Amino acid sequence: MQPEQLNQLLRLGLQSGASDVHLKPGTPPAFRINGRLQYLQAEMLTAAATRAIAFHLVADPRTREVLDTLQEYDGAYSLAGQARFRVNLYRQRGSLSAILRIIPGEVPSLEQLGLPPEVVPLANEERGLVLVTGASGSGKSTTLAALVNHINHTRNAHIVSIEDPIEYLHRNVQSSISQREIGLDTANYHVALRAALRQDPDVILVGEIRDSEAVEISLKASETGHVVYSTIHTTDASKTIGRLISMFPSADEASVRLRLADNLRGTVSQRLLPRADGLGRVVACEVMIVTKTVQQHIRDADRTGMLKDVIEKGKGSGMQSFDQHLIELFRAGFITFDTAVSAATNPSDFERTLHFGG
Repeated sequence: MQPEQLNQLLRLGLQSGASDVHLKPGTPPAFRINGRLQYLQAEMLTAAATRAIAFHLVADPRTREVLDTLQEYDGAYSLAGQARFRVNLYRQRGSLSAILRIIPGEVPSLEQLGLPPEVVPLANEERGLVLVTGASGSGKSTTLAALVNHINHTRNAHIVSIEDPIEYLHRNVQSSISQREIGLDTANYHVALRAALRQDPDVILVGEIRDSEAVEISLKASETGHVVYSTIHTTDASKTIGRLISMFPSADEASVRLRLADNLRGTVSQRLLPRADGLGRVVACEVMIVTKTVQQHIRDADRTGMLKDVIEKGKGSGMQSFDQHLIELFRAGFITFDTAVSAATNPSDFERTLHFGG
């Protein structure tokens, strides 16, 4: 496939409202639209075609030189003035394949994403750790970008972002934004995080927390008067706490729990659900704000699993559970009853609450 053919295919994906473009030998190109893979009426791609695509998508000459031994690669690709794409190349059955996530040209606002108003106070934090959680493809990076966009339009701050790769491009409005890409601008998350503490930041954005060192440096930044925003692959607040603690040796659990209780400001756990009108997807969120009660549950291992109950009772503190948001989305007509029930944490309890007006 020639470069212009690839660009035409990507433009078609944009026009079709796709979120991702799949290019794999042995199948035609496919678009993910509203969460479903749809294959184009086109010839099957060959291994030679996907290799040519990979060569075009890789900007670094050194990576191109080792393309035939490449096993994984993360990068970015741009269609000038139209969109950016997050690129993942991977080898399967000996051949290269590519997945391109479409990144719109404009950074969305929290309101445009349909995020609940409970999220806004987390964008106004001046110190601490705020985590956006969810499965792959649930829109975590987009929510992070919207949080940064909110800060950029409301505060005079220096924002340092560390991304792998850079997705949304931010322009200075009220804030000064420094965007650093792993591999291009810095060696890795650990080096960039440590360096960020010496770059006079007010806000630090970490694309993803992957290990204990990243947690440690993020907590240190929180403790020294910065606010850190990041993502983690967990489905709700209690699992997020468990995942963070599991990254450390068991002997450190008590101290890590204390530091998390003191520095975590909140979590936004999200899922994307099909809209009732079939026009895209809508985000359902659990929002946890770290109150004194939540701090007690984080410190006590026996009570962490009961955070869901605290969140459900914490509406007055700006919290909401997944099921509470599902009820709101259903009653507003955004999602169908079947979608709401299938996404509920406990479907039978959800139906009971919905029918009896809880």
